Amino acid sequence: MTLRYADRAEAGRLLAQALGRHRDHLCVIYALPRGGVPVGFEIARALHAPLDLMLVRKLGVPYQPELAMGAVADGDPPVVVLNDDIVAVVASDKRVIAEATARESAEIERRRKLYLGGRQALSAAGRIAIVVDDGLATGATARAALRALKRQKPSRLILAVPVAPAETVAVLKPEADEIVCLQVVEDFIAVGAYYRNFRQVEDEEVARLLAAAAPEAAPAKGG
Repeated sequence: MTLRYADRAEAGRLLAQALGRHRDHLCVIYALPRGGVPVGFEIARALHAPLDLMLVRKLGVPYQPELAMGAVADGDPPVVVLNDDIVAVVASDKRVIAEATARESAEIERRRKLYLGGRQALSAAGRIAIVVDDGLATGATARAALRALKRQKPSRLILAVPVAPAETVAVLKPEADEIVCLQVVEDFIAVGAYYRNFRQVEDEEVARLLAAAAPEAAPAKGG
């Protein structure tokens, strides 16, 4: 039976229950802004873990921006992943990919300054890194985020989402040590179809939730 979440906060609380074994362990919640932040906030609060961001942007097809031909994640250097099947059909011109990557990298820089100011991102080294979003479609952004964090050598890398297509979950399995997905859907529609309230998350809400999560102390136990 298909479950429709009331909103992202409810989805986050349900995911937190599924991740409960990691409570008070040495983990960091890395939310993908903007939609993953309300989900990640609830998980961070329940697990007594710090909340941080994994800045990643979809590389949209020029004439259909919601269709991902790939994604770019923050890093030095940035991590770029491509959906080869889509690229082969709609974006074989390398200039299209390069222009989209430059444009979205600039947006990542803007968001870093807006959300984090001068604060350094939390290191995943030696910690359980839990990557959170409000759902997956093609999985391009999640794949980029996982690869960027894997370079930091976390002790365990987990992807946690409320809903995703079965095909996407299968494709992403090699990218993480574990995938926690509450609903793996065969006949997937769109992420928003599995929420009753799927309003857009604004920059102000991201900043507010990060500030509210800031008092959470870094956990003490090993994982």
